[in-house]
This record gives sequence, structure tokens and C-alpha cells, in this order.
Amino acid sequence: MTPLTLGPTATAKLRGPTVTHRLFAAGNHAGLDAHVEAFGALATHDIDGTFIDAVESAGLTGRGGAFFASWRKIAATGSARAGTPFSATPFSAKPVVIANGAEGEPLSFKDKTLLAHAPHLVIDGLLAVARAVAAGQVFIYAGSTSIPAVERALAERPEARRIRVVEAPHTFIAGEAGAVVNRIANGIALPFDHRSRLSDSGLKGRPTLVFNVETLAHLALIARYGPAWFRTEGSDRDPGTRLLSVSGPAGQQVLEVAGDLRLGEVLASAAVDLATVQAVMVGGYHGRWVGPLDYQLSPTGPEGLTVQPGAGVVHVLHTSQCGLEATARIVGYLANESAKQCGPCMFGLPVMARVMNALAHGGCDPRLVGELDRLSHLVTGRGACHHPDGTAQLVGSALGTFADDVKAHVAGNCTKTTRRWHD
Repeated sequence: MTPLTLGPTATAKLRGPTVTHRLFAAGNHAGLDAHVEAFGALATHDIDGTFIDAVESAGLTGRGGAFFASWRKIAATGSARAGTPFSATPFSAKPVVIANGAEGEPLSFKDKTLLAHAPHLVIDGLLAVARAVAAGQVFIYAGSTSIPAVERALAERPEARRIRVVEAPHTFIAGEAGAVVNRIANGIALPFDHRSRLSDSGLKGRPTLVFNVETLAHLALIARYGPAWFRTEGSDRDPGTRLLSVSGPAGQQVLEVAGDLRLGEVLASAAVDLATVQAVMVGGYHGRWVGPLDYQLSPTGPEGLTVQPGAGVVHVLHTSQCGLEATARIVGYLANESAKQCGPCMFGLPVMARVMNALAHGGCDPRLVGELDRLSHLVTGRGACHHPDGTAQLVGSALGTFADDVKAHVAGNCTKTTRRWHD
């Protein structure tokens, strides 16, 4: 794997009420002293039920891919807006708050980078939410490579001693919210059927909030500087900034960009030669392939003009690469990485992978396209989690974005590799 790099101004110091590259303001591998020097101390003991009002005004949405309004997630515990004192609720009923840094998506590395360079900002946000909802237990769930930096940061924070660290396995579905709770409770990182919301009944039947680590870092800044400051970046429909894992032929880097930024601007900021770009996968393996570079990255907006950034993955496909072959590899991986607990994953995804592989590697049969469409409709909305839905979405976007390649493959010729499979 190519070594990760931060954007060119990612270590800029925080000065004044308006900043760019906010989350890495304390510098690389920041310890507590550098963190406090850059951001100032956060008095988490002053956090109360009014914190949710600030989060609502800020308009922060989740940075893990679901875009759920963060204030609604906090409010769903019931006690949050009322500001129930920590000591007034029996321990067995106290909410659980989990920082999710699992990042099982192969093309995502922004959360690992955040935990490596700004773990104290994540801890601040975690403690603020825990205080706001009077949490009884608090966890950080992260991969093995992230844990040393997290544990060093926790060792510098006496007030964070009650935070438990749980290792996430290196699997694609390990970061799904249900899998996170299942791993902490039972040691198995597999999703479970959502018969009830985690905010109602999660870890050991208690209200449970699972927040992406980047979301918590933004919450820490909102707690310090307020919603008006947060909105000085981004737009009304997508306020604040977000981290992006940008990868492709030019290597890998993490960028922090304002909400509603055009995709072409993102690629230019990453020093990508736009003339070499055939397509871009936005949102990761459960995202979409898109062609036009005038798309805007936004969780909301007019259909056709925006593309959801998902977990912040932006992957560039070079003009010399075959998009159908790339998609076939991904779908094969996703079929193998499923929980294998329900029909769509156990049976639907392996068949979809075989059909996609046939289309990508010489199956000169026009019925393959129709079969992929049929399978996509069969698996969507029927799984225990969203794994089948995300896989079907990627396949559908590939058939549309690489429509010319589909025609060429069906005719027995891959235009990207200039080879024919049948004479």
C-alpha cells in the first residue's frame, strides 16, 4: 500500500473563527499538549442537554456513510434533550456510546489517519456525547493498526479512563453498526437483524449510539466553537467539512474538503490529471461509479447533479483501465465478505459475482446484462443489513457509466485492453 499523505495544508494551525483543514490543526501525531495548544481545552463536565441544540443548529450529518442527522441520533436516547444527570439513571438503563473507527472498506483510510494524527479530537467528541446522554459505558472500536495511537492518547487523559478499547477485525462488514455492537457484546463482528433500533435496544438491551470517529471529531469542534462557526465552511445543505480518502494511479492521500464541493475540484486538489480520468468511484464499494466531473459531493441535492460521498471514498479509474473488470473484482470480494446469514448474501451475491465476472471476461451474451438487473432487484431490500443493497447499487452504476464497454464486451472485445475473446 502506498504511504498515506495528508493534504498540503492539513497541519495548518487553527487561528480565528474560520479555518480550513480543521481536523488536523494540531499537526501530525498530535499529543495532548499539541492538541490543547491548537484547539484549547474542552470542559466536558459543562456539557449538558443543550448540547443537542447546538448540534442541531450546526446541521452535522454522519461521516460514516449514512448521513443521519447527528442531533437526531443523540436525541433518540430519550434522556439527551432533558439533560438527565448521570447519577439519576440506573446503570442498567444508561446509554452506551461507541466510537466506530473500524473502516473495513478497502479504499477507505481517512478514519485510520484521523485516529493516528488527531485521536484527542475523537476522544473529546466521545466524552462530550457521553456526558450529554449520561452514558454508562463508552467504547472506542478500531482496527489493530489504530489501537496503539488510541491507547497512547487515552493514557494522557485521566478523565478518559472509563473508555474501553475493542479491536475490530479486518473484514468489510465489521464496521456495520449492528456488527460493532455484536463484536463488543459477543466477540463476533456480524450484523444482526434490526428488529429494533440500536438507540432503543443495543448493547445488552441498552440504548446505544454508534458514531463514526470523524463525526465525533466534528462534534468536539461544535462543542468548542458553536454551530455558527461550524457552518462557515460548506453550504446550507451540506455544512462543515469532511475527510476524503482519495486513491488511484496517483497514490493515496487524505483530504479535508468543504461540503458541496465539486468532484472535479476534489481531484484537482489531489493533483489528479483530469485528462487521465475515465470514471470515479464515489462512496466506496457500496457507492457509485460516475463519469462527469461536475458532480457535487453532497448527501442531499437534486437527483443527477449530486453524488453522495458515503464514507468519504473517492477512487479514480484511469482511462487505460477496464471499469467492468474493476467492478467484477469488487463484486467478487463483496460476495466473499458477506455475513452469509441471509438469502441475498448467501445465494444472490455469489451468483451476481459470477455473472459480473462473465461479462467482464468474455461472456459474449447480451442476456448477462438483463440477468444482473434481475439479480439486483432480487437482493435489494431483502437482506438483514444493507450489504446486498450496496453491492447492487455499485453494479447498476457500472452498467450505466460503462455502457459503451458493456456493448464492446458483449461483442467480444474489451476496448480498454484492445483484445478479443472470440474470433
